[in-house]
Parts: sequence; C-alpha cells; structure tokens
Amino acid sequence: MKIEVYSPTIRRKEMDAVLTAMVEEKIGVGDRNRLLIQTAKEQIKFDYALALRSPAVALYLALKAAMESQNAQTGQAVVISALSPRYYYQVIEDLKLTPLYCDVSYDFPCMSREAVENAVSQKPSGVEICAVVIHHTLGFQPDSKAIAELGFPVIEDVSQSYGKIIKKAAVSANSGDGASSGASADNSASADGADKEKEEPQIKTSGAFCILGLEERDMLTSGGGALLFAMNRKDSSGLRNFAGIANEYCLPDINAALAVVQFKEVQRNLQKRREIAAVYAQAGLRTRHKRFIPIAEDDYNNYSFSLVLETGLKDVIAYARKKDIIVESAFENTLAASGLCGNCPVGSSLALRTVLFPLYPRLRSSDAERVSRLIMTLP
Repeated sequence: MKIEVYSPTIRRKEMDAVLTAMVEEKIGVGDRNRLLIQTAKEQIKFDYALALRSPAVALYLALKAAMESQNAQTGQAVVISALSPRYYYQVIEDLKLTPLYCDVSYDFPCMSREAVENAVSQKPSGVEICAVVIHHTLGFQPDSKAIAELGFPVIEDVSQSYGKIIKKAAVSANSGDGASSGASADNSASADGADKEKEEPQIKTSGAFCILGLEERDMLTSGGGALLFAMNRKDSSGLRNFAGIANEYCLPDINAALAVVQFKEVQRNLQKRREIAAVYAQAGLRTRHKRFIPIAEDDYNNYSFSLVLETGLKDVIAYARKKDIIVESAFENTLAASGLCGNCPVGSSLALRTVLFPLYPRLRSSDAERVSRLIMTLP
C-alpha cells in the first residue's frame, strides 16, 4: 500500500463536528468562529485574535496593522526569509511594499538576526523597514527575540511550529501581569503562594502579531483559514481596528468546527508525532544525508522529517516511489523555489536538495517502519 507524504489528521471527532454544523445549517460566520477563538485562547493565552479565511488575509492585515502603527506609507520594505511561503510575495506586492530577502544556513532553515541585519544593510537608500516576517519553517523555531531586539515590528508565522511543549511556570494568583491574566485564571496559586509547573502547548514568540495558519498542511487544520493574534493588549489594539471586517474575510463556522476539535486533540497528535520522529531519527543516523539542527532539542515540534541530500532530489524521489513511498521537495512552494531570491544562494540550494518524508499522526507504526528503512537505504 502506497504511503503518501502527507495526510491531514481528520478523525471521527472532527467529522462529527463538521456534520453537526451542517445539520444545524450553521456554516457561515457565527458562533463557532467565536468558539474557535475562545478555544485557541485557552491554549495560547493571547489577548485578541481574528479567525480569517486564509493565511494570506492574515498576513495582509498584519502588515496593514504594522504600517498603521508606524504611520508608514506604501513603498516601505518587508524583510522575509528565502524559504517563506510563495504567497508572501503576492501579499507584499498587493500592499506595494518591497521584499528584502534573507538567506538561511545549511544547518538551520530559518533566518537569523545576522541575516536580517545583512538584508537591512543592503536595502535601497531612503527605504524604511515596515516589518520583519519570521516564518517558522518546517516547524523549527528561530531566535525571534534576538530579531525583535533590532527594533523593527515583527510578525511571526507559527503555522508549522504550533504545539511545541514547554515547561511553563504557573502565574501566582496575586500576579498583576495583565499579559498573563489568562494563565493566572487557569493556574491558581496554592495556599502558600508557591508557583506550580504545568506542561501545556505554548508558542514562544516575540512578534507583535502572530499568524497561525489552518491550511491542509499546517500543524492544525480547519480545511483552510488562519488565526491572526496578538499576545498583549498594546499590540492587540492594532488588530481591534479590523474587528468589523466583512464576514467574507472571516472563517466560516463549518471550518471553525473542524479547527476546534484540532485544538482539543493537539496533545494526542503531538505524542504520535514524537513517537514517529524517534524512529526516523535513529534511521537518520545511518545515512550520509544531513538533518537540520534545532537551536535546542526541545525547540522542535516534529512537524516533519527532512533531509538535505548529498545526491539528486529526483533520484531519491524515484527510489522511494519504487518502494511505494511518496517523498517530495520540502521547499517546493517557497520563494526560493520560485526563483525570486537570486541573492540567497543557500536557500536556493536547499530548495533543490531538501526532501520531506511522511510524518503525520495517522501514520501506522508499520508504515513508519517502512519509511525508516527507506531512510537508512537512501542512495
């Protein structure tokens, strides 16, 4: 039986939620859109969010908010990685902004602070930076804090990195930190006032705005769509300006119903990803092809398993097909693969040499073993 490179994790619970929305004829924008935002808020602890029809709409509004916060006009520049999704270019062009491309390294697929500084140093004279859009490529988490320290507005795309598990100290019931008010409600202090620790999905982010895509190949899916959120009250004021946006831009209830279940099932799916990734990691030790290196081991959520090949991509794809396993270029739909980043040689090289293997929660253990044997025997 053929093993596909990707399969969305849609189980009975997701199907029941969508069918219920259909039976109740609640498929437009309504209560389930608001329920999705509330469900996500319980996990992410953001201050304000919009549930939108696509990541492209989310990026457009995030850039608009960044521009308005600086009273910036058209003609400004946006810093983006060469391995960002291809749709970034269209959104930036629609806003009449100038893209500044950042290269990456062979060890890590996200842009660094040094890469951002280099791109900014080469910007055209008289052009100001409107925003830096940080894409968490293949689920890897860049050092967004270091990039934010440069002083430019930061937008983080966490579509592929959602669900990383961290140990987060609970907030004391006596805390006056407004940004953590949601956490303090969920984690009441003990009688002696000592902080507790709780393991829960969180996103380490330094961005003013965050985009959480809900497309087919994102960590969570609603069949299409995105959440655009701000973690604190100061930044969320920019998003509240779009509170009255037309329903045609907002996520319909039929999609939101699916996403609500995805949020509730995230722990189960993350555990399955960890189990599969552990099998692949052992196989990866026995191949000459290279893996990307996380900044820290606990900074990776096992969104995917990729290898930077020493041989040709076509040869590996053909070899896998003979074993009824589908693998594909990891960066097929990126800016670099589209030939837009001539000044980013590493990103362009990786787009030609990085392959993605099947890794998703619905993958059976026997199929994961087949893929691991493929990894060990790659030409």
